[in-house]
Amino acid sequence: MNSRIVRRTFLAALVLFAFVASLAQAGQAPKFDVTGAWAFEVNTEAGAGAPTMTFKQEGEKLTGKYSGTFGEADVTGTVKGADIAFSFSGDVQGQSITSNYKGTIESNTSMKGTLEIVGLGAGTFTAKKK
Repeated sequence: MNSRIVRRTFLAALVLFAFVASLAQAGQAPKFDVTGAWAFEVNTEAGAGAPTMTFKQEGEKLTGKYSGTFGEADVTGTVKGADIAFSFSGDVQGQSITSNYKGTIESNTSMKGTLEIVGLGAGTFTAKKK
């Protein structure tokens, strides 16, 4: 086989591989790391609050601590691309509550979304990394 044809075939295959690889990478969701302390602004039907969350992210697994109106509680959740979801349980005047948060990570330093405090109401949140 002619060496010129082999080189052209090789170069064409290399260009095609690079193109396919760039398409695959462009289609991936952005990777965020939310590890650290976050200042939240929460607005619900029952009022507003400014809790702090401290997260530790390992891959898609999220753990951490909530500190705010409901005292302190362990947080568990997930990070999948730009989507974040987490929850914690606490005590309000002797009544156990669960708070569920779902949102979008906008950057490694900001996020926003919605929350539900089961049995008490729903609302929105924004958060900035400290």
